[in-house]
Amino acid sequence: MDNAIHLSFEEKWEKIIACDQTYDGLFYTAVKTTKIYCRPSCKSRKPKKMNVDFYESIQEVETAGYRACKRCQPEIECSPHTQLIQQVTAFIISAYKQKVTLQDMAEHVGISPFHLERLFKQVTAETPRAYLEKIRIDKAAHLLKHTDYTNLEICYEVGFQSPSNFYKVFRRLKNCSPTQYRNLS
Repeated sequence: MDNAIHLSFEEKWEKIIACDQTYDGLFYTAVKTTKIYCRPSCKSRKPKKMNVDFYESIQEVETAGYRACKRCQPEIECSPHTQLIQQVTAFIISAYKQKVTLQDMAEHVGISPFHLERLFKQVTAETPRAYLEKIRIDKAAHLLKHTDYTNLEICYEVGFQSPSNFYKVFRRLKNCSPTQYRNLS
C-alpha cells in the first residue's frame, strides 16, 4: 500500500519545529551536517533549515547514508500495530479533502471499523475522526498564514462540509478563530 504523504517542505519543517508526533513514521528528517536522521517528534536541538532533507522511509534515508538518532530511535517500532496505524494516517493525510468515514479508513487497511477505532485510539490516544480534524485544521492554519484565501474558501479547501463545524473545530484546537489566527502573525 502507498504510504506516501504529500506535504511541502515548509509543512514538514513546521511539523519538526512543533515536535509533532502525529507524523512519526510518515517521514524522517535527515540532517546533512551530522548525517543523522530523526522522527518528526524528536526533542533534539533543531538543525538549520538549509541543512535538512526529508525522506519518506527508513530504507530511503539509510540508503542515502544517514544513521538513526540515538535519542528518538526512529528505527524502532513502538507497537505491533504501528505499520497499520501508519497506513491509516497516511490515508487520512492524503484524503483529508474528501468526505472520509471510519468505514473508508477501515476498508483501506482491511479491518473492521470497530477494531480500527480501538487500535487507533490505543496507539495514538485519539480517534481517527479527531486525527482527521487535526490534519484539516493544520492545513487550514498553514493556508491562513501563507495564502489570502477567505475563511470560507479554506473551510471547503481542507475538507469541512460546513463553515460552522470548521469554526467550532478550529476554535477548539487552536483556541482562537481563523481570523484571529491569521492576524497573529
